[in-house]
Amino acid sequence: MAFDFGERRIGVAFANGHTGISSALGTAMARRGNPQWMQIDAYVAEWKPAVLVVGMPYNMDGSDSPMTEKARQFAAQLQERYELPIETVDERLTSAEAGSLLREQRRQGQRKKKINREDIDSLAAQLIAENWLSTP
Repeated sequence: MAFDFGERRIGVAFANGHTGISSALGTAMARRGNPQWMQIDAYVAEWKPAVLVVGMPYNMDGSDSPMTEKARQFAAQLQERYELPIETVDERLTSAEAGSLLREQRRQGQRKKKINREDIDSLAAQLIAENWLSTP
């Protein structure tokens, strides 16, 4: 299960290492970086992940951004709460890529509804999951 951590919303996706398939699941809300744990609990209970993957929001030069430490704290909270292995992946530009992909789908008529932040965040989590799947 992969997470795109944000202070208001946390994108959630699931990836299957055996099939190589990933799916955006949705978002969990957060207040000032504090996750609504009941929503995440529900995702974990339903999907029963073997590992939790958190995207790390580094600066373009690879250095830590102000959000990097917050994402690390979220990863530590996940590990403590669910007692599952935690892995991290570089998530630079995943939100921008997700927005671009969704806009292109809309332009081509593959997507009818308006794009909202929740769509972007959940697709960003799916991109994080795909990056994790492709990491040797």
